Amino acid sequence: MANKKHVEGDPIVIKKYANRRLYNTHSSSYITLDDLAQMTREGVDFTVVDAKSGDDITHAILTQIIVEEETNGEQMLPVSFLRDLISMYGNSMQAMMPSYLEASMANFRANQAKIAEAWQSGMAGNPLAKMAETNLAMMRAATNAFTGQGAADREAGKSAARAESTADETAQELASMREQMAAMQKKLDELGK
Repeated sequence: MANKKHVEGDPIVIKKYANRRLYNTHSSSYITLDDLAQMTREGVDFTVVDAKSGDDITHAILTQIIVEEETNGEQMLPVSFLRDLISMYGNSMQAMMPSYLEASMANFRANQAKIAEAWQSGMAGNPLAKMAETNLAMMRAATNAFTGQGAADREAGKSAARAESTADETAQELASMREQMAAMQKKLDELGK
């Protein structure tokens, strides 16, 4: 694949011929699906068109890249996800799925960027440890909610706080009573003179 940089603006046009060859009109060279996958990873915007009809077939080509990656590389899509995805075809929710999946991916990329930012800045110590702590706290809360332990823990915490508060109040009352008794003793001593 030619190493020319794409100028911002229109996407690069890739023509797909009947013999399955892909032609990059920007670099004036034939490319492979692997080249398209690399362009995608690099964020290069492109459109794949059928050379004969001029139809946009980008969606089909990107899907073909995913199939090849799943077949030849490490599998990223779990079987359960694939089954769920297939079951959505023809479902009343099918129209909502593209925007939902796009939003989910955007959210994932944003979180991925935040983690990378934290690693680069080094400000937050260990971001994965903090995420693990947060996840552990969420798991504990969920477990406590299911087992009813959370309510007992909260009640025990409230009881302990009440007991501590009562002890403080009692100590303050005793101190106040001692001061009053000392003042009364002083007055009695003065009267007895």
